[in-house]
Amino acid sequence: MNHRPKSHPEIYPLVLTTKTQEIFNCRIDEDITDEQPYKLINKEDIFEDLRNRAAVSDFHPVKKIVQEYPGNELLLVYDKDFKYGLNFYLIGTEEGKENYLNPPEVSEEQEEYKEYIPEDVYIYKPPVSKPWVSLGSEKEIEEASVTESTKQITYMISRKRSEFGAPIKFSDQNASSVKDAYIECTAYPDKNFTLKQLEKDVGMQVIPQIKDISTQTKWTYPKNATTQYYPREFSEEEKETLKQSKPLVDFLNNASISVEIALQQNEITNTFIDDWKHLAEEEGTFGDKTDTHLKEYQSFTDLHSPTEKMITCVSWHPTIYGLIAVSVAVRLSFEDRVHFSGKLLLQPSLILFWSFSDPIHPQLMLESPDDIFCFKFCPSDPNIIAGGCINGQIVMWDITTHADRIENVKAGGSRSKKATLKPMFLLEPESNKEAMYIRHCAVSSIENGHKKVITDIHWLSDTFEINRMGSVFENRSGICCQLVTCSHNMFWDIRPQKPLTPQTTEKKKEENIEIPFDVPSTFLHLDLSWKPLTKVRLSKGETSLDHCPTKISLKEDHLLCKTQDKVLAQSKTAKAEEMNPYHNLESGMPNLLKPIDDFCTKFFVGTEEGEVIYTDWKMEKDPETGRLMPKKPVSLHTIHDGIVHTIQRSPFYDDIILTVGGWNVAIWKESVMTGPLLQSCCAPKRYTSGHWSLTRPGVFYIGREDGYIDIWDLLEKTHEPAQSQNICITMITCIKPWIFSSKQQFIAIADYYGTLHILEIPWTLSRPSTNEMTSINHYFEREVKHLEYVEQRKKIREQEKKEMEQEMAKKKVKIYQKSKEQMEAELKMDYESYLELEKTVLINLGLIKVTEKGSYSDVM
Repeated sequence: MNHRPKSHPEIYPLVLTTKTQEIFNCRIDEDITDEQPYKLINKEDIFEDLRNRAAVSDFHPVKKIVQEYPGNELLLVYDKDFKYGLNFYLIGTEEGKENYLNPPEVSEEQEEYKEYIPEDVYIYKPPVSKPWVSLGSEKEIEEASVTESTKQITYMISRKRSEFGAPIKFSDQNASSVKDAYIECTAYPDKNFTLKQLEKDVGMQVIPQIKDISTQTKWTYPKNATTQYYPREFSEEEKETLKQSKPLVDFLNNASISVEIALQQNEITNTFIDDWKHLAEEEGTFGDKTDTHLKEYQSFTDLHSPTEKMITCVSWHPTIYGLIAVSVAVRLSFEDRVHFSGKLLLQPSLILFWSFSDPIHPQLMLESPDDIFCFKFCPSDPNIIAGGCINGQIVMWDITTHADRIENVKAGGSRSKKATLKPMFLLEPESNKEAMYIRHCAVSSIENGHKKVITDIHWLSDTFEINRMGSVFENRSGICCQLVTCSHNMFWDIRPQKPLTPQTTEKKKEENIEIPFDVPSTFLHLDLSWKPLTKVRLSKGETSLDHCPTKISLKEDHLLCKTQDKVLAQSKTAKAEEMNPYHNLESGMPNLLKPIDDFCTKFFVGTEEGEVIYTDWKMEKDPETGRLMPKKPVSLHTIHDGIVHTIQRSPFYDDIILTVGGWNVAIWKESVMTGPLLQSCCAPKRYTSGHWSLTRPGVFYIGREDGYIDIWDLLEKTHEPAQSQNICITMITCIKPWIFSSKQQFIAIADYYGTLHILEIPWTLSRPSTNEMTSINHYFEREVKHLEYVEQRKKIREQEKKEMEQEMAKKKVKIYQKSKEQMEAELKMDYESYLELEKTVLINLGLIKVTEKGSYSDVM
């Protein structure tokens, strides 16, 4: 298509690609700008480009113009507005180049005239009649016109004259009963209009015949044949001659350095490694790699419960594969609990142990004085369990005597992992099996405990312990002896605060004669007399009110959450079975302990109001009263608009915390106090629980009140969940993933109707991608820098606001500081302007006339 303008024949439009612009240094907005929209290009450079790129060159359409150009430099102009149709145009004459570079001066009158006259003025020219000249079109019209080949048939319909204008009456009648009432027009073939196929397009191709022929000679007479060889060696004289030869010495001197470098490289890197094998991924995984949805594996429901209950807490057994414990509570509001309190006392409050090998009958049932809302296995000995009740009491169980029972039932007489995870139709549970009820060993005192429901409980690590002041010391016992509970944050020690004498022990046993024989005496010294070691009060500023914490997260939680290291856990269990240290706790707390100075005593707390608090459990003395007082919170942010249901540290980063509450999710960094690194928008439904993935740093699961689970993948999306999946029809109350093996993972999801769903995690959500941990770490670092930048901008805006307010105040002061003379002069000017306006209005109304002398007279 030729875009060459008729008004400027010396202009040749061109399209220059980015590559051509880089070759000739005429890049738009870099080499060519609005101030200088042209470029002088050497004629030889264009020829060189034509020789290198031939027809691909953008100057190929104007090759002839360039060859005939008399000068050495051509003018290339950038057509920003596409006036000539393309992004560049070339001026092909010297005169046009001079006119563009040095335009003739235009007078001011002509410029003004050009400004007022539009560029495109349409001038009407009336049409002029011309004689018609035949070019043969009438013949084409005659050939295209349709002519009648047959004569028209004429029909004449007549009627009596007397019947003209007579009224017409319509009526219904049977067509078959009246003769000639209707005429039937049947279809019939007409030979005059039969179309015959005179021509047909058929494609054919001839190909040679192909035959596959092979021959093989069969060797029917095998024979034994041997070959003997020996190395050819130099003689002694030839060896001496070669050793003394100069070419050999020079070769060894030259090659020795390269050989030495090669040997060093072989020691550093393995040259025989198979790179393709390392690039490949394991194929022996469960499920398809493209599958991203959770698959239902098994479900557990207590069919023998007489009341409707919900699941409040879920925990996988640390050492026994396929065993999971859940705590259940009655689905009643606070008012209904008070109303039916008498009936509820007659029903047992339980923690149920479910096994993959028996989805119908619970393996163990732990009894408690009231409904349990949280519990944890002891990291040092999984047979020790601590739980928090709705009435504020802490309950302790010891299932050491029943450990063999749950292991044997779980494995079915075999320790193999494969025997644990059989399909349900292959299982044969015992129909006559009796449920095993286990009473608690000890409960805390009601007077000194919590006044509200205990919503969270944690074991402190076996590497440290604290005292009443909150100071941290070394734990010489080597076992977990202390707990922290969340309602009003309290720290508890399972050892007696004072050593028990034999007389005290005997007296305690005499007082508890009614204790059944099957209840172990592990925590007999704590029963009904257990008091907290210290309390951490979270006050609301200067008021007497306190915050209502629901979840806590300690600095050492990431050490305890890595219970997937089964070897370490099993070694601790074996050590506990040989000589259980929890059976010798009467010695009390040690007196002399070595303090730990560089220990972080700060922790995160989530409250019922949606606040996330970062505070310290260490006490300090009030300088005025001398009493121990908790420190003020380091930071407090109201991010969530509802109860905080989850606050958990990442298993990969000990300073990254996930909080779930209300309608949103947030991710925090412990060293950043300005706000969360990530805060999601409001979800369609309220969030009720959450948990980090155990194998992927950028994945976490969030449960909603409508039964859906949101799966977040920070590598894929950071503003919304990567996917959502429906699990049940009611609220999800708890989420707990579990690693069965390197190729298979499960996630336990509990709902409000008391059903525990076990789902299999797909390959894409369990297998981390390459360098995922580094990528997520870089993402968190970028978000930290973003928060710092936002804080800096806030400070700058505040400073600008203060400066603007100061300027406005100065202007107001200047306005009010005018002198008396200035104010009188302004009033006088305003009065004179008013008089002038009044005279103008009166003259326009005709009430005052202006005389020739310039005076005014009234009109009568």
